[in-house]
Amino acid sequence: MEGPNVGGLTGLGYVVMFAPLLLVVVMSGLVQRRNSTLLLGIFLLYSALTGMSLSVIFLIYPIAAIGNVFFISAGIFGVMAFAGYTTKTDLTKLGSILMIGLIGIVIASLVNMFIGSSTMDYIVSIIGVVIFTGLTAYDMQKLKRMGEQVATGTETAQKMALMGALSLYLDFINLFLMLLRLFGGRRD
Repeated sequence: MEGPNVGGLTGLGYVVMFAPLLLVVVMSGLVQRRNSTLLLGIFLLYSALTGMSLSVIFLIYPIAAIGNVFFISAGIFGVMAFAGYTTKTDLTKLGSILMIGLIGIVIASLVNMFIGSSTMDYIVSIIGVVIFTGLTAYDMQKLKRMGEQVATGTETAQKMALMGALSLYLDFINLFLMLLRLFGGRRD
């Protein structure tokens, strides 16, 4: 007997979808207590599971749209990472505001899972693009500043590099997904 199939997902589908989120939480909790080798293993597992969960976009969006949005996302990400790395302006306050906005779009997305409003989805996607664009600059600046304070090659430096890579990876993936929702032209 099969389990419930809500929204077209099987039990394994839910595991693949939510496991990356769980691994991000695990990595954040273990960063101070475990060595960088374990964190690297979790990061690689996270990346693989994220790849599997993102594979569904090839069923939802045309390949040309995915490619176009990927290159647009990469361009925006590159420009904002450069801006965050080179700016003299302290982005700490901006980062705090963006994190509040991130919590807001997560809550709005969860509510919209039950409501199913295309207008709400559109608004969340626009706000998400703004938030993840800003977070890219903020996270890059934060990573640069942390790197300036830690000796290269130390265990702490390796942990910080992994957590910085995770932050930037999340910024890029979420920016890409928000842009794809806006400009991907879903197949019907």
